[in-house]
Amino acid sequence: MPGTLGLAHRTLWWADHLALLYFLVLNSFYALLLMLSIPELWRNWRLADDEHLQRLLSSDALPALSLLVPAHNEEVSIASSVLSFLTLEYPRLEVILVNDGSKDRTMDVLIREFDLYEVPAAYPQTIPSATLRAVYRSRRHSRLIVLDKENGGKADALNAAINVARHPFVVAVDADTLIEPDALLRLARPLLLGTSVAAVGATIRVANSCTVELGRVVSARVDPRWLPSCQVVEYLRAFLFGRLGWNRLGGNLIISGAFGLFRREYLLAIQGYRTGNVTEDMDVVVRLHRYLRDNNIKAELPFIPDPVAWTEVPTSLGVLARQRERWHRGLLGTLITHRDMCFNPRFGMAGLIAYPFYLFGELLAPVIELGGYVFTLVGLALGAVNLNFALLFFFVAVGYGSLLSLWAVMLEELSFKRYKRRRDLLRLISLAFVESLGFRQLTVWFRLQAFWQYFRGVESWGAMTREGFQKKAP
Repeated sequence: MPGTLGLAHRTLWWADHLALLYFLVLNSFYALLLMLSIPELWRNWRLADDEHLQRLLSSDALPALSLLVPAHNEEVSIASSVLSFLTLEYPRLEVILVNDGSKDRTMDVLIREFDLYEVPAAYPQTIPSATLRAVYRSRRHSRLIVLDKENGGKADALNAAINVARHPFVVAVDADTLIEPDALLRLARPLLLGTSVAAVGATIRVANSCTVELGRVVSARVDPRWLPSCQVVEYLRAFLFGRLGWNRLGGNLIISGAFGLFRREYLLAIQGYRTGNVTEDMDVVVRLHRYLRDNNIKAELPFIPDPVAWTEVPTSLGVLARQRERWHRGLLGTLITHRDMCFNPRFGMAGLIAYPFYLFGELLAPVIELGGYVFTLVGLALGAVNLNFALLFFFVAVGYGSLLSLWAVMLEELSFKRYKRRRDLLRLISLAFVESLGFRQLTVWFRLQAFWQYFRGVESWGAMTREGFQKKAP
């Protein structure tokens, strides 16, 4: 028995110290991304203020864009959403809305509100998609094209829109995304800087409790409720230094499906979005990296922070659980599909750094975090580790992350200052610490369920119910 107890002590000691080392390395890498994001943020500030570039952005030098909008059962908000897209500040823009087999009155609302009339479907189906039932143009808005097709899912709807798009660059957005009026002008900035660009990522912010008028966020607010407000901090951390820092490492593997720009030529070359994948946005970026490397094409996939789109985040634990489980299940599927990239120098920084980070730092993080909590508590109870070690583990696993969240809030305040009220800033500062206690552990549990669901073969998205946006008071 003493020998067995000694073996258990040694096992717990090693497990605890390995978990501690894991979190120390992981959070230090996040700190590195933070440091790398600062010069990138400064560079984008300078470019945004450059007078010559501003003149170019208002000229015909800008490439034409096709805005791709998949929609399914959006009858309540579809008219205002489409109108907001049509009134974006961009000189040459077409809006291609895809009604993806809606079972409500989405198509009827579109026909009535935009005076649609059917035109011949004279478009090549370069990328396979579900059956196209009809193509419509608008008598009121020459920029608008509406595709009515059989249901095939978001990826399939985007593929149908890519086939129809006439312009060299496409922007994929969600139907319920609120895009800031000048966001497309800012998003197109990398296209004018003399380097080849394959895709451009932009910032997504939380719209819950913000005041919305005519499809625009006119006043940014932090939701007073705990669940959505924690996600405000989470999104700031993910976009302001998480993805911005990857610019310097050249291996960004995610461009948000809610708002991202792509060169259409490359999307056609990889046969568009892969259907049956619940995180089609990450999958298409990984396949773009592969295509560029396989064909020796030097093209960048930068993230820029100032083009902003707003989205509604979950306000209930049930919806949040389904969302995070789906995200992690999609991450698992994408990494398994492209497992040959791991530590493979043929794929450059995407294979040598980005893929291993998403494997060990994102995919396996909930498994190691839960194990670390359990091993530390059991080790503390059995005397395998002492209280000082347990406190050190807690600080590295939770406190270090809180400090990084605080830095993300400070970057927001020093740069964009979207939250004008002092109480919102104070709430964000407090949430930088609160978010790591409770909210983060909940998402760990939700993400763990993805492993079971993936190996069961589950491919569903799950219901994502929304509250709707807060309108401006009359």
